[in-house]
Amino acid sequence: MAPQLGDSHRRFLQSMMSKSVVDEKEARALYKHCCDIHKAHCVPDKLDDFIETINSKLQPMLMQIRKGMSEDNGQQYYALVNMAQTDVTRMSSDYADNELELFRKTMDLIMSSENGKVSSTDVLNLADTLTTKKLKKSEAEQVLKRLVQDKWLNEKRGEFTFSIRCIIEMEPYFRRMYEDQLKMCHICHNVAFQCQICDSPTCGIKIHNPCVARYFKGRVDPRCPACDEFWPYEIPEVRH
Repeated sequence: MAPQLGDSHRRFLQSMMSKSVVDEKEARALYKHCCDIHKAHCVPDKLDDFIETINSKLQPMLMQIRKGMSEDNGQQYYALVNMAQTDVTRMSSDYADNELELFRKTMDLIMSSENGKVSSTDVLNLADTLTTKKLKKSEAEQVLKRLVQDKWLNEKRGEFTFSIRCIIEMEPYFRRMYEDQLKMCHICHNVAFQCQICDSPTCGIKIHNPCVARYFKGRVDPRCPACDEFWPYEIPEVRH
């Protein structure tokens, strides 16, 4: 018999609907808070089971709370996803057609890059190439600021990357639109944008930067987990 949805589950879902995406620490605190308020039993290491109970009731509504890893810091995040809308059109109530076209073209640039990053200059140059309605550079800058504020993109030192919200919510779109370009992490088996790639011509596996940090931690002679060739890249530190 499937677990019943209680008031603690409903409160958790309501919070996810308002926040859209939370990190694991916040999700665990929210789980405990919801259980405490409604005097429900809280088992700290059963957060995913708690969320699965919610997902079982969300399935007929084509919604799901999904889990994913931030490529920036390796942290786990949870996002409430509308499974019925799996492309950029889900954003049409918040963005104009030319703004969505700019976002799509930015996604194309990131997908075609080797390191999952694009410069702000390259993105702003797209403003003149739009077919819907061209944007001034200043207007394009404001659109990019909103995309960062709404957690669709990350910006750091003049470079744009996909945010964890974008990766979790847009994964079906990525798999459909960029099937030939999509990279998968050899360690965690999830989609990978910011990653290191084995330079052996017969191998070429990809590993997320956070997965690289964890896998090679403490190894003085790091070797590719697939072909055993020396791993020539700098090993990032494990972030906490």
